[in-house]
Amino acid sequence: MDHYRILGALGSPYSMKMRAILRYRRLPHIWIQANESHSAERAQVRPAVIPVIQYPDGAYHVDSTPMIYELEARHPGQRSIVPPDAGDAFLAYLLEDMADEWATKIMFHYRWHRPRDQKQMSEWLAFDRSTGGGLADVTRYAGFFRDRQVGRMALVGCTPENAPIIEDAAAQLAGMFEAHVVNRPYFFFGSRPSMAEFSWYGQFSQLIVDPTANDTLREIAPFTVRWIMHMDDLSGVEGEWRAPDEALPAIVPQLLAFAGEVYLPFLEANVAALAAGEETFTLDILGRPYTQGAFKYQARCLESLRRGYAELPAAARTRIDPLLQTAGLIAPLTRSRQRV
Repeated sequence: MDHYRILGALGSPYSMKMRAILRYRRLPHIWIQANESHSAERAQVRPAVIPVIQYPDGAYHVDSTPMIYELEARHPGQRSIVPPDAGDAFLAYLLEDMADEWATKIMFHYRWHRPRDQKQMSEWLAFDRSTGGGLADVTRYAGFFRDRQVGRMALVGCTPENAPIIEDAAAQLAGMFEAHVVNRPYFFFGSRPSMAEFSWYGQFSQLIVDPTANDTLREIAPFTVRWIMHMDDLSGVEGEWRAPDEALPAIVPQLLAFAGEVYLPFLEANVAALAAGEETFTLDILGRPYTQGAFKYQARCLESLRRGYAELPAAARTRIDPLLQTAGLIAPLTRSRQRV
């Protein structure tokens, strides 16, 4: 096999992220809307998430961030999405991780919080995975999927109590992107995209499909909506990475500040809860108490971020430390590790 096979879904932000990456990098691939007929293939890997990507050697892989780095190793120099400057590469990784692990709450909230969105999206997602059983099959699976996803909302922090926090955060982030994307280039680290933009695209790709989120974004961030559409296929984009002494666009320190205020405190609270054997944790986010279940995977995210920062060359740290310090990120990135 001389191409990649993406077993994904239009309703999966991580599937859209990886498809956009393969498109930009011009790596031969085919897109397959996963359904029941692909269950045996998807069972080749754990955890049971999508996308599952079959590499040309026949092996199956999951988890978008490791796959990004695997593709970098397999195709060095072919339209890389990791900046060559070690400092910028770490910043891109941090912003990518925040989109994957925190911005996904925005997607999950808007999709499953209101009956309007629950109905349409459960039916659309059921239609996507249908294998021809007619409307009855779509309706049956839609009900099952809707109940399952709504039942998980408290676990991932998408509760009625947290809803105002999540929607305020969405508005803040949309404002950052709206001010950024009207400029050229509209990328973070030069005139070409990094792994960070693709991760934010993946999450935002769902917000312009789900009814309430789509209405909201088109009202408060219409050019961001259009940017999301452009991000879907950047195979024709040519560009350069920024020079180390070239100023970063304002959105990068803004997103880092959000990470310092919201994401890293969230990760640290999660680790503390796991270390204490607690099933849930609470912290203040944007001035209000936020509660959700503790997750071991997100503890590994914090560990990876700390390890990535610790392994930076001294010169790279010297360059980016002022940014991280201003954002309140140095302390959480350098605190000693807790056992979980």
